[in-house]
Amino acid sequence: METSQTMISVEALLPLVQRREVKMLDASWYLPAEARNPYEEFLAARIPGSRFFDIEGIADQGHACPHMLPSAEQFAEQMEALGVGSEDQVVIYDGKGLFSAPRGWWMFRVFGHARVRILSGGLPAWLSAGFETESGDDFASAASVRFRAEYQREWVADKQRVQSAVDIGDALMVDARSPGRFAGEEKEPRPGVRPGHIPGSRNLHYASVLEAGGLNLKAQAELQTLMADLSVDQADAIITTCGSGISACLLALALHEIGYSPVAVYDGSWAEWGSDPSCSVQRG
Repeated sequence: METSQTMISVEALLPLVQRREVKMLDASWYLPAEARNPYEEFLAARIPGSRFFDIEGIADQGHACPHMLPSAEQFAEQMEALGVGSEDQVVIYDGKGLFSAPRGWWMFRVFGHARVRILSGGLPAWLSAGFETESGDDFASAASVRFRAEYQREWVADKQRVQSAVDIGDALMVDARSPGRFAGEEKEPRPGVRPGHIPGSRNLHYASVLEAGGLNLKAQAELQTLMADLSVDQADAIITTCGSGISACLLALALHEIGYSPVAVYDGSWAEWGSDPSCSVQRG
């Protein structure tokens, strides 16, 4: 029995895939240290009918920070190229189970498309169920569709919005990075990025909202307890952040699932803040 309007199980998804009633998108993305190529893995095995949602390619290529949001026009063009129209039900998954798919979900919400869900357990759950996959690069031509992208600013925080939260405390900022990186005890993986965190922000490592194994979100009661410890119910607004805007979307999803929505994601995250000498940094 489905209890979430955002997550969908492999059992519920299977008939929709068989009847071709959903547009499937593989939004896999991996940290450089994992040495995994998401597109090569997509070509090797994917849910039938899937197209590759390239987080690095569906991005502002002129920005110094990684995979920043594209313009609404660019997003619309790239969705049309994938055969995704404004009326389509979209289901997004990734190869880890639940890691980068929330970034794809969040991007659709940013551009006004609410008919988007995330596959619980991702590709690992689909494979574990023994369901059919396909492989290769012989794709059918994408359907001719129109996608209307309308930017929803309440889903996004930029550097100026975060600075306002630092200065006047009008938003709770939650950082999804590891406790060591948050405290500034670990070296940042990107050159030129200082260690530490945004002043006044709180730390909730993204793994904390996942079940053991990292395939699914924890139960809503557990998520509510985690968020209560951060006093999210007392916040005027919530902004999630991380290293480069990927795992921050996972926190936004967890908050969304317990009724806090929309939650703004700081798109530039620490890659932007930590590299800007004009931005103050806190450690410890």
